[in-house]
Amino acid sequence: MYITEIKKYTNYIKECRSKYYKNGDFLESRKVQKVGYSTITVSLPSEWIKQNKINPGDIVFIMAEKDGTLKIMPSQIAQREEAEEYIINADACDEKGLLERIIVGSYILGRDVIRVTSPNRIEKEHADEVRRIVRKLIGLGILEETPKNILLQCSVDPAKFKLDMLIRRLSLIAATILSEAMQAFLEDKEDLAEEAISREDEADTIYYLAVRLLLSAQVKPEIAEQIGATDILFIPATRLILQYLELIADYSEDMAKKILELGIYRGRLADDFVDKIYHLGEMSQTIFQKAIECVFARDLKVANGVLEMLKVLEVESERLVRELPEIPYLRAIISCLIKIADLGATIADIAINRALEQPDKSVESVIRSIKHARTVPLSMKKKA
Repeated sequence: MYITEIKKYTNYIKECRSKYYKNGDFLESRKVQKVGYSTITVSLPSEWIKQNKINPGDIVFIMAEKDGTLKIMPSQIAQREEAEEYIINADACDEKGLLERIIVGSYILGRDVIRVTSPNRIEKEHADEVRRIVRKLIGLGILEETPKNILLQCSVDPAKFKLDMLIRRLSLIAATILSEAMQAFLEDKEDLAEEAISREDEADTIYYLAVRLLLSAQVKPEIAEQIGATDILFIPATRLILQYLELIADYSEDMAKKILELGIYRGRLADDFVDKIYHLGEMSQTIFQKAIECVFARDLKVANGVLEMLKVLEVESERLVRELPEIPYLRAIISCLIKIADLGATIADIAINRALEQPDKSVESVIRSIKHARTVPLSMKKKA
C-alpha cells in the first residue's frame, strides 16, 4: 500500500515536471523521436485523445501557424462548418431606423444568414427598410421572402478585396463628393450639388464592406492574409482611417445640401468671398488626400507638412468667418471644411505613427535605432 502511494506520487512529480506555464496555460513537453530512417514522431496527450474520442487509425488535421506553432485538430472539428442564423423580430423594431441599423450591424460583424420575422405579417415600412439597406451592402441579398419572413444571405468573397484598395476607393469617393460640392458652390450649379449628394451611398457601401472584412480579419487569420491585413498593430488604425474617410464623405454631403439651401442668397455673396471659400475647400481636400498617401508611403516630412497646412487653414478660416456677411449657411459650409481638414490631419498623425513603427531608409535620415548590448545577471539556480 505504502509503496503504491509512493509510485503514484513519483509519477505525479514526473508529470508536473513535464509541464510548463505560458500565459497562465499549461504547456506539456513531449520528446521528439525518430522512427525509421527519416520519420520524426511525437506522441499526443492521453487526456486530449480521450476528450476527442480519437482511436488508432483516425485522421487528425495539422495547421502551421505564422508564429511557428502547430495546431492539431480532430477530423470532426476540422470538417465541421457552423452556420448560424440570426433572427430579428421586426415587430420589436418599433423605432424609426432601428431595423436598418441592426441589419447593418449584423453585416459588419460578419454574419452571413439574417432572418427578419414577424408572428403576423411584416409591415410594409419594415419590408421597404430591408430592401433599401440591402442595396447598400455588398454581397447581401434577399434569398427568400414571405409575408412573415425575409431571409438575407451574404456571399462576400474576402479574397476579391484588398484592404488598401478599399481605403483608396473610399478616399476617392469622399474626394469626389467634396470636389463636386465645391464646384457647385463656385459655379452656382444645383445639379452638381445633387450629384455629390447621390454619391454618399457609395461611400457607405465601401465603408461597411471594409469594416466587415477588417473585423473578420481580427478573428480569422486566413481572411487577414487574403485582404492584406497582416500588420496586427495597424488594424485599429485602419478602422479609424475608414471611419474618418466616411465622416469626410458625410460632411461633404452635408455641405452639398447647405449649398442647395443657399439658393436665393447666392446672389448676395460677392465673388471675392466665393473664391476664398473655394480656396478653403481646395486646402481641405489637399490635407486629407495627402494624409492618405502618407499612410501608404510612410513619408514623415509630407505628413508633417499636412499638419502644418492645417494651422494655415485654421488661421484663414477664422479671418474669413469674421469678414463674411450675415448670409445663411455660409458659416456652416466653412465649419464642414474645417472638420474635414481636422480629420485629414488626424490621418496624417496616424501616418507618422505608422512610419515610426518600422522605419525604412527614407525614415532613417530623420530617426534611427541603435541596439546596445548589456550584461544581464543570471538568476540563481534552484537547489535540487
